[in-house]
Formats: sequence, structure tokens, C-alpha cells
Amino acid sequence: MLDRKRIGLWARLGLCVAGLLLALSWLRFHRAGRAQAVVPPNSLTDFASTLPRSAGPTGYVTSASCEECHAKQYDSWHRSYHRSMTQIMSPRTVQADFENVPLELNGERFSLERRGEEYRVTIEDLEGDPTPGGARAKDEAPLRIRMGLVTGSHHMQVFWLPAGFGNAQIGFPFTWLIDDQRWVPRNDTFIRDPTASPSKELWNMTCIRCHTTLGRPRPDKERQVYDTQAVQLGIACEACHGPAENHVELQRRRARIPRSGPGAPQEVAIVHPGNLPPKRASQICGFCHAIKWFDKSEGWEQHGFRYRPGDDLEKTTPIVRPGRLESQPWLKPVLEKHPELFNDFFWPDGMIRVAGREYNGLIESACYERGEMSCLSCHSMHKSDPNLQLARGMESNEACFQCHQPFRANISGHTHHPADSSGSLCYNCHMPHTSYGLLRAIRSHQISSPNVRTSIQSGRPNACNLCHLDQTLAWTESHLSDWFGQRPENLGPDERNISAALLWLLRGDAGQRALIAWSMGWTPAREASGAGWMAPFLSTLLIDPYAAIRYIAGRSLRRLPEYHDIAYDFVGPESNWAAARKKVLDTWKAGGPGTVARSRAAVLIDAGGDLQEEQIERLLRERNDRPLHLRE
Repeated sequence: MLDRKRIGLWARLGLCVAGLLLALSWLRFHRAGRAQAVVPPNSLTDFASTLPRSAGPTGYVTSASCEECHAKQYDSWHRSYHRSMTQIMSPRTVQADFENVPLELNGERFSLERRGEEYRVTIEDLEGDPTPGGARAKDEAPLRIRMGLVTGSHHMQVFWLPAGFGNAQIGFPFTWLIDDQRWVPRNDTFIRDPTASPSKELWNMTCIRCHTTLGRPRPDKERQVYDTQAVQLGIACEACHGPAENHVELQRRRARIPRSGPGAPQEVAIVHPGNLPPKRASQICGFCHAIKWFDKSEGWEQHGFRYRPGDDLEKTTPIVRPGRLESQPWLKPVLEKHPELFNDFFWPDGMIRVAGREYNGLIESACYERGEMSCLSCHSMHKSDPNLQLARGMESNEACFQCHQPFRANISGHTHHPADSSGSLCYNCHMPHTSYGLLRAIRSHQISSPNVRTSIQSGRPNACNLCHLDQTLAWTESHLSDWFGQRPENLGPDERNISAALLWLLRGDAGQRALIAWSMGWTPAREASGAGWMAPFLSTLLIDPYAAIRYIAGRSLRRLPEYHDIAYDFVGPESNWAAARKKVLDTWKAGGPGTVARSRAAVLIDAGGDLQEEQIERLLRERNDRPLHLRE
């Protein structure tokens, strides 16, 4: 039985931040006793001491031991983004530009440079007003640091600096966007309350849990240092197959003795997820891809989590399930004290709304609860494209036809869309893009059906209106009633007359706005809705208080032919945002009625092709401006 009384708030939800470094701000980092806070490594030995050590409990041998016998599997894993979740910085792992790059943030200058295998940053405090020759630096000597770790290799890269407390690594305040090939302030890549102070991140207590194999922070609170260890950086073979020492030894024995007869090893002493029951196999993925509950009695900070592939995850770190609070009594006192806490992760009806937590959605699905569906039904580590890790053939309806064979013969009879259209792809209706993360919308992994009532009660966009962005909730209700017998709802005037997408975009919360901004750049939605009307509404998000929303809106806007070269920087001066918005509106209005093929009253465009500006302003005044922090 878990010791529920000893659990701290953040540890309960898998969000603990080390108390030793939580108060460490950039000001302290550079000004108050910097000699104590940071010891810049000058030698190779010094640098190695700032990094997490490669070490683990008995039984682990690292992925290098797997390559000899499993070369193909090793190669496919090595190509994956799981493998490169966390790496030591080197020319082979860093994609960002470090060639004498100057960056400034909050009165500090960060000068990046590469010296052979080394990546360094020089940090200076700035004072006074900028002069013609540039901002003046204080008399205090600049701080020069060799950077250590990089997280990510797919969409963005996050970097870490040695903090001087053992091998603690603190977040560098800029992120490299891979697609955009540029540096941006890290805080601006998340949906976080823009009025709040930038968060301070410690790799040793947060990222280590899922971006390494059996990471152990090992804080020493008396000495105020970390001696962090991990079996391996990144998600390695043993993260999914379990400790491999016995397996390797058995294979070596098999090489020395006959494979049959007396004395021949009969077991493989390794976990193969594909040979496990579906639910137990999925728990291997759920160990990282879920919001879990763990407490101090788990002892993970010193010893790592006790869970091993093949175990029952619920016995050590049960999954947080808002819809089943009666079976999770330890959550009640937390929610009484922090009633808004779930908003960081879940929609009001309990469906997960942040990326990277797909297991939370899967286990709430009937296909999982009452069927044989598992993560491996669609995904594969070794037989897939690394981009989505979808197994071969699973990017089509074949994924669902594995169990739902009757629909194969007449899919359009069920979907009421042409068989070869995006509207007849099962996952577009049953796994819509209602989760958010990494500056994009992500498919929900809770298998569900479009429902207008759910959208009204929870605020979560439904699949129909995420594709038909120009249609109202009343339109969706009418079709779902005719096709599937869903009961009509008591809709208000706005829900009957204004596009549901525009209601979410104009008066929705930050998460809703982000999803609709992304959907306006999604090709199936543009084909279903037409795109000529979208620009003026995306322009309202160019001045959104949340930088991440501004980014998504700008990206979707540039996918419209008339606006692909719009001069706009989502982290530039506010005057640039306003100027870009005016340019968009002027360009759109200059197109006149020809910009829109027909009168589109539902998207607030009248018969003459003019915007219904009073309605738009009214909805903007009604915007849900509650602070939101979606914790990816």
C-alpha cells in the first residue's frame, strides 16, 4: 500500500521541481554569489563532472549490448526520436546555430559559440539605455559556461547549463525551433500565463523521469548537490524490454551449448512487449506517456522507479483519472486545496488535453477497456517511420479495420462522406486533434465519437467542427441527429448562427484558440471549409497575449497564398504584431467579395463580403481570459 500521507502536491501529479533549485533565478544565477552558483568547467574532467553519470542497478547492460545480435532492431531504434530524447551536446547531436550568435532576454545578453566539440555561452548583465554602439555591459566580468545537455531532436531542441550543485542542470532560457531554424525564448514555446514569471526548470527532477532510462536524481539535501545517474540517456532498449543482463548471459550460454537437450536454456529472460497481454504491453508506454501518481515512499529520487516492463504499473505509479476520483481518494485533498489544478492537463469532462500523455486517453477508451486495443495496435518502434512511430499500414483505416471489419465493405455508409475523402478516415472522426503540445494540435488517443453536447459542456471542439470550420454547432447537431440519432440540444443564438470554430477562436480560452489556429492550417479542414475567409480571423491571434498562439496563427496564415511572405515575428515588438495584423486586414479587404466564394454569414461575413465587425468585437470582449498553463 502506498504511503499517501507523505505525498507532496507536485510529486503527486508527476510535476515535482527540486526545492534546492526552485528559487534559482537568472538574477541569482549571474549576480548573487555567482562563484557559488556556477563553476564553469574548463577541463574535460570538470565538464564530465557536470553531466549525469552513466550508472544503474544490477541487471542493466545498456543498448550497446543489444547491437551484436539485434542489428536491425538496434538500427531502427537508433533512428528514432526516443533514442535522442536527451543527449550530450556535440556536433553530432546539436542542430541549433551556435556560430557566434547573440541573444538578449530580460536585460541579459547570451553570446553563443562553438569551439570544436564544445558549445559555450557567455552571459552578460546589461544596464542603461542602448547606445549607438550597443547596450553597455556592467563592470562585472561576464560568465562563461560550457553547455552540457540537449533535449529533443524532432521539433525543437532545449539546452541545459551546469548549475554548479554537483551535476545539476538548469534550463537555458532559449529554445531552437528546428523547422524555423531560429532561437526563441523558451517560455514563449508553451501555453503559459504570459503575466507569470518565467518558469525555472531543473533537468535532474523533471525531464529525467521520461527522457532517460531509469534516471535517478539523487539529491543530497545536506550538501545541496546532485549526484544524478541514469542507465542511459534517452529512451533505450531496456526502457521497453527491461534489464537485459540475464538475457545477454543466456544468449552467451546458448552459443556454447546445444540449443536443445539437457542443460539448454529454455527462457529468453527479457520482456517482449508484443508477447504481453494488451493492457500490460500498453503500460510500458504509459510509464512515460501518462500523468501518474507517485509519492516519497516510492523512493524514486534515490533509487529510480520500481516499475519494470511487464510489471503492473498501477501497483507503483497509478494513472491519474479525473473521472474515477472515488477510486483515487488521495486526490481529493489536493483538489480541495487547488481546485483549478486539473485544468492544466484535462478538459472539464476528464479527457486529456496535453500532448505526451496519450496513455491517459487510451485507457478511457471502450476499445481498450472492452477490447484488445493497445499502443501496439497502431505503433511500432522497429517497423515504422520515426516521425509518428506508426506501424506499417497503420496510417490508414487498416488500423481500425483490424477489429471493425464490417465497415471495410461500405465505409461511406457509416461516415456519410465519400470513401476516399478525409471525412472517411476513422481517426479524423474518432481521434480528433483536441490535445495540445509542441506548438501544434495532437490527436486525442481517447477513442470517442463527435457529440455536440460534449462540446457545449466541456468546451472541447468536436471532430465535425474541427474539419468544417465554417459550420455552426447547430449544423453539426442536425447531421448527427439525422445520421446517428443523437438528441438535439438547446442551443443559444450564437451556437445556431456563428461558426463553432470562430466561437472557440474569438471567445475561447488559450487552449481552444491554439487548436483552432492550428486547424486553420490543416489541409483537410481547409479543403472542407474553404480558406478564403480565414485570414481576418487568424489576424486577431497575431496580437494574442500568448506567444505560442501568435506563433501558430502566424504559421497557419503563411500557408495561405496571399500571406506567405507576411512580415511577422511572434516574439518581436508588439508594434510589429499590430502592423502585421493591419497588413493582413488590408490585404483581405482589398480582395473584396471575390476573396470569399459566397456569402458566409456563419463566419461573420455579410453578403457584400464585409466583416461583421460588431459581432467580432463582441465575441472578443467575451473572451475567456483566465490564465492557462497547459503542462506538456
